[in-house]
Amino acid sequence: MVRHRRPLAVRDSRPRRPSWRVAALVGATALIIVALAGPALGLPVLGAKKALPGPPCTSSAIACVDLNSQRAWLMRDGAATRGPVPISSGAKGYDTPPGTFKVMRKSRDHVSTEYGTPMPYSVFFTPDGIAFHEGSLDTASAGCIRLQRDDAIAFFDTLQVGDEVQVR
Repeated sequence: MVRHRRPLAVRDSRPRRPSWRVAALVGATALIIVALAGPALGLPVLGAKKALPGPPCTSSAIACVDLNSQRAWLMRDGAATRGPVPISSGAKGYDTPPGTFKVMRKSRDHVSTEYGTPMPYSVFFTPDGIAFHEGSLDTASAGCIRLQRDDAIAFFDTLQVGDEVQVR
């Protein structure tokens, strides 16, 4: 009886291409590395919201206003306790003055003597009558800092006569 032997397999001398599994594993590993290291390298993170810069005021401010970004903060010891909150400031020709001021007086139900309009929760901080108060954010003001109702109440309740207001 004659036995037949199987022929030996001949190896191909060409380099082997990696299988799709290896390619998928390498790709997934690269994605994970970029996702984890990206933020540390300053790369954008997909779906992440841009962080807003903090208040531009010094630690002595109790209220801080950034006219460029139309935002305001309440502060304590240099840290924001409320905000940023949206504001509306002075129109062209009625610009809100930048500077460092002190709260001069407060009036819960103030009515403008100049314009005859209500200015609820007014906190005055300039001799010319510029104040934080509740008002529409849709249009510019005659120089005051308009706030939404809840924010105006918070500014009114927090700020005291003599507190520092910084407008930048």
